[in-house]
Amino acid sequence: MENLTQQIGPDPSLLLVDDDEVFVTRLARAMEKRGFRAETSTSVAQAKRQIERSAPAYAVIDLRLEDGNGLDVVEALRERRADARIIVLTGYGAIATAVAAVKMGATDYLAKPADANDVTLALLSSSEGLPPPPENPMSADRVRWEHIQRVYEQCDRNVSETARRLHMHRRTLQRILAKRGPR
Repeated sequence: MENLTQQIGPDPSLLLVDDDEVFVTRLARAMEKRGFRAETSTSVAQAKRQIERSAPAYAVIDLRLEDGNGLDVVEALRERRADARIIVLTGYGAIATAVAAVKMGATDYLAKPADANDVTLALLSSSEGLPPPPENPMSADRVRWEHIQRVYEQCDRNVSETARRLHMHRRTLQRILAKRGPR
């Protein structure tokens, strides 16, 4: 634990931005146990106010928030504190959003589910090489299921519209939605 505190540096301030209050609260507790001084935010507007008040040295920002895009928070933090280490965290990883996040100033990009260990490694990583592979990566079936769920939510839970956008038969989609997600 002491070694980790030395890696964090003199300013352990950390801003966690995610609209899932349960997740962000748990992550904040876990990061505080690792030596960070965590603050949480559940919206773009709230995060921008916190950054204006005091720009943190570290940040973990969800890409999609209820009131906007997490990249707006990345940009606001980068303007106030150029040396901040910023991790963009999202439920669905896509090359285009990863590139956009890095161009906006993010240090790294993590796909959910990411635990406190993954976040800590990403925040404190100093190497420019490839990160180690995840201990428990999502299965291909789980990635597929997550993608279907995301499109379903974006279509306001309309099965017919979701099936049309995913180019699949409506009944097939209904069977998939009726089942539990794979592990």
